Amino acid sequence: MDYDQARYSRDDQYEPLLAEKNATRVEIDEEDSPLPDELTRDAVELPDLSEPELARHYTRLSQMNWGVESGPYPLGSCTMKYNPSFTEDVAADPNAAVHPDRSARSVQGSLELLYDLQDYLARIGGMDAVTLQPPAGAAGEFAGILVAKAYHEANGNDRSEVVIPASAHGTNFASAAMAGYDVVELPSDEDGRVDVDALEAALSEDTAALMLTNPNTVGLFERDIVDIAEMVHDVGGLLYYDGANLNALLGRGRPGDMGFDIMHYNVHKTFATPHGGGGPGAGPVGVVEELAPYLPSPRVRERGGNYELFDPEESIGKVHGYQGNWLVLVKAYAYIARLGDEGLADSSAKAVLNANYLASQLDYEVPYEPFHHEFAATAGDRDAADVAKRMLDYGVHPPTTKWPEFVPEAMLTEPTEVENRDSLDDLAHAFNAAMADSDEELANAPSKTTARRIDQVSAAREPRLSWRALDADGE
Repeated sequence: MDYDQARYSRDDQYEPLLAEKNATRVEIDEEDSPLPDELTRDAVELPDLSEPELARHYTRLSQMNWGVESGPYPLGSCTMKYNPSFTEDVAADPNAAVHPDRSARSVQGSLELLYDLQDYLARIGGMDAVTLQPPAGAAGEFAGILVAKAYHEANGNDRSEVVIPASAHGTNFASAAMAGYDVVELPSDEDGRVDVDALEAALSEDTAALMLTNPNTVGLFERDIVDIAEMVHDVGGLLYYDGANLNALLGRGRPGDMGFDIMHYNVHKTFATPHGGGGPGAGPVGVVEELAPYLPSPRVRERGGNYELFDPEESIGKVHGYQGNWLVLVKAYAYIARLGDEGLADSSAKAVLNANYLASQLDYEVPYEPFHHEFAATAGDRDAADVAKRMLDYGVHPPTTKWPEFVPEAMLTEPTEVENRDSLDDLAHAFNAAMADSDEELANAPSKTTARRIDQVSAAREPRLSWRALDADGE
């Protein structure tokens, strides 16, 4: 597929920012302001634009960008599936625009939705209770570890360690450390799975939990999961499920049935809510019955046909205001309700099928098999980052590169269930063509995108994250 990305520029600068377009200085009358002087300004500069100018500005920006609406977006371990627009329609319904301080009696429909979503997620994960409050996956992960900590403390167990595989997401290590635990890193075996012998050596009476993703980061199902769960429970620890790869199991396997005690759900990955660039998001947490009293509060329950909020006495308390990011939860509810049990299972099966079909079409080695929804190909003696940049010139988004680190020149690829065979073939062509290109072509890529090759070292050492930084530099 031939591809050239749009490029709007003048004097070697891209489409101007709104702050640079016809700014008008508006004087502010401070006489009646109740704010202290340090919080006020004499004037603000506001763009003075017509509606057509504004529409063209954002259209141009969209044409100079790339998203799942543009084409395949196979970032491994990210599940960049298409977010169906009907969920936006549901969230935009005026009935969803409820103030969080309204009485429970006046928002019974909203509470019923939250109650049902708790139930949906519990059944999907094989859990007994769910909180919807955490505002993102990482926040849910942290909340889940705090639940584990509260459980151990309530039972008089002063445990100090959390065991985490080396292939785990970085947030696992951060969550455990933030909760006050020492991290024991667990190596993978030669097959890419948990090294059971190393796990046995790592577990002790100091072990609070083992955090695990299943399938793991290279898409492998932990075939010893039942034995692993027994090993953790035998030392009094808890088994934590990172829901990053739940999309591979929907309708076909449940973490609770495998022996997991706690899990968080990444609704932006599994249930097609927007990834959001950092927010708003949602990271519900599910637990087995024994841990339910420690979940963040308030939660929703049904009594006598009415829905109400309640605060368990042993709860770790709030981790976010009100009921989390309400409209994100509405979108997740709509997605689950629309697909139903069969639809969710079908989406999972297609995600696994697509990953395996794509891998079969690549001229790359995939060292770890059999995989489920994602796989880690290796670029061999080529630089994976250069290959990825060259793939941009073929009109696709590249996979995650250089991770996990135990795969040399890794290209972690997750096409998700939304791609058809034609788009998978286009993606395979981009992979193979980029690998076949010369060293010079790779070193100068990308050449057909709006932004050409980025100086990554300067970007990392001298980040400019706001237009104000550009203004301060006189650029």
